[in-house]
Amino acid sequence: MNLSTEKRHTIDGLYRSLDADDTGTAVSVIVKTRGETCDIDCLYCYEKRKEAPGGARVSADQIRRLADIFKGRKLAVELHGGEPLTAGQEHIGEILAELAGMPQVVRVSLQTNGVLLDADWLDMFDSLYPDLRIGVSLDGDAQGNAWRVGYDGKPVYPRVAAALNLLAERGRSVGVIAAVTPAVLDRAEEVLDHLAGFGSVNAINFVPCFDSTIRRSTALPSRRKSASRVLQQAAVNAADGPAWAIHPDEYAQFVLAATAHWITAGHFARIKLEPAVSTIRRLRGLTTGFCHFSDLKCDHVFTLYPDGRLGSCDELPWPQARLTQLESTADEHEVVRAQQDSLLLAQGKALMDKCTTCDYRTSCGGGCIATRWRQEPAGDHDAYCDYRVRMIDGIAALLAQPAHPVGAWCQSLRWRPRTPNSMRDVNAFLTSWAAPNLAQSAVRLHTSEHGNINTVGLAGIHEADDLTPAHPMWRAAIEPRVWPLVDTVTRAWGLVTYDSCQGHQYTGADLVPTGLRIGLLPRDRQEYARTAAALCRAAALASALLPEGVEVNVGRSELMCENTGTTTPVLDLSLDRGSGHGWDGYFARLNEAAAVLAEALDAERPKAESACACPLPVLPPASEGVLR
Repeated sequence: MNLSTEKRHTIDGLYRSLDADDTGTAVSVIVKTRGETCDIDCLYCYEKRKEAPGGARVSADQIRRLADIFKGRKLAVELHGGEPLTAGQEHIGEILAELAGMPQVVRVSLQTNGVLLDADWLDMFDSLYPDLRIGVSLDGDAQGNAWRVGYDGKPVYPRVAAALNLLAERGRSVGVIAAVTPAVLDRAEEVLDHLAGFGSVNAINFVPCFDSTIRRSTALPSRRKSASRVLQQAAVNAADGPAWAIHPDEYAQFVLAATAHWITAGHFARIKLEPAVSTIRRLRGLTTGFCHFSDLKCDHVFTLYPDGRLGSCDELPWPQARLTQLESTADEHEVVRAQQDSLLLAQGKALMDKCTTCDYRTSCGGGCIATRWRQEPAGDHDAYCDYRVRMIDGIAALLAQPAHPVGAWCQSLRWRPRTPNSMRDVNAFLTSWAAPNLAQSAVRLHTSEHGNINTVGLAGIHEADDLTPAHPMWRAAIEPRVWPLVDTVTRAWGLVTYDSCQGHQYTGADLVPTGLRIGLLPRDRQEYARTAAALCRAAALASALLPEGVEVNVGRSELMCENTGTTTPVLDLSLDRGSGHGWDGYFARLNEAAAVLAEALDAERPKAESACACPLPVLPPASEGVLR
């Protein structure tokens, strides 16, 4: 990528630049306590691929210097590696004591492989930093941990499992980071159950091994090869990449399977699952601390190495990610200037340019820039976005119909939130739909070429409540082109509609044209699941017959009740412009398209336990690509 540092990217809501004068946000600092030095030799370790000199330790003095640079700003510190416990108890104790005395430090965590973790370590943590958050790296069960071995090539899983059991005995809760490799791909439920079986585990983060661009094994500091490096060399194919790598689509399928089981098995009551929880929060319009879903990305994440290198996120390519040298940096303003001059960060932001016009930007948050970097050399950048979209669509389905998780595999229904999308009183509307005697209020119909509005007859335009089929004005209120569709879904399908529009070009008005649509309000989650599957089948039937330039889409969205502030899952059926086609052609063919869709709807009905038109995913066999 050829991009000058003179080109600046401001991606509102997706990437927030660090402002030294605005200290309201915290920054995360990953402290590489021992650099890449580790007591085990995981074959996929990205830190060792940096080929940086090892053996040194980050000192308590460096921690103090770090706090001085970011004086006045809150810090979240993560002791990382390599393996931080190889620094020894005395040294880690000095660092923890230093951090404990810093008011600006709001959180301290330690990420460990768990091999060295024992009662003595836990005693020290309890004494010096009782609130220390512990994360353990473990890729599920023994089979899933095929790539996590010692230098002797032997599995480390038994020792890590023992550490998790010890943590449970001590009443400590920990989070687990689990890499998703071919060793776990088709076993999401089994792997999740296994990790949930450890009483100490209250959080699991499934992270992908998107390493398809790796073409050589990690360099060795000497000619002598350990058993682990021999195994790694055998696993790396110069043509196809490493055997532990997965494709983004495989990761999306794994996450959806894990999330569905997390819900149906009840694990959600005790365990926070990522990236599921952050996806759910974004779907609900809430914020999250996970940088993949937040605008606090690379400018708010730093990495400190024992030799004093201070740079951006440790997953970005190094040494390009280096910003300054700790001992020669006066203050945060110097760090910000280094960020502004960083070609790597500018290029990273450029990778998110397409996010600014994406329909999923608010639910996705832009994802991880470092991961986008890894996809770029493979020429498969779209695959990363496709997986994010697939994951969001699937999790939106699980939220709407948790008792029918098969809906997560439907690729026709997309997350397409309508904003604004609200009704004064959703429950009252559903009640009036079911009770004809409650739906007889006096209503005047205000019609125009731009649409119909139900009014209460007062001076000016005062909208009335939505009408129901029992109301005498029902038929007149529905626009003629959309009427056959509304009639079918309400009369033949027995559903509730909360909105409909026949599409308007708004000729002569300063308004953006709108297409034909119907909004459906399922009464419960069971009806939602049946309706979603039937809409998928009807859309598939209609798609093959629609005129050129018009496409049918089914969207998942939410309807907000203005009285209560609660939201209800809804479904939206629409006829939209095809890509590359104009509005004139769309409206010229819209009557024909509406007739095709009406026939497709009439040929279908919501049925219990009936599937949608999408095939279930096909996953590779468990043994494919797994180290033996």
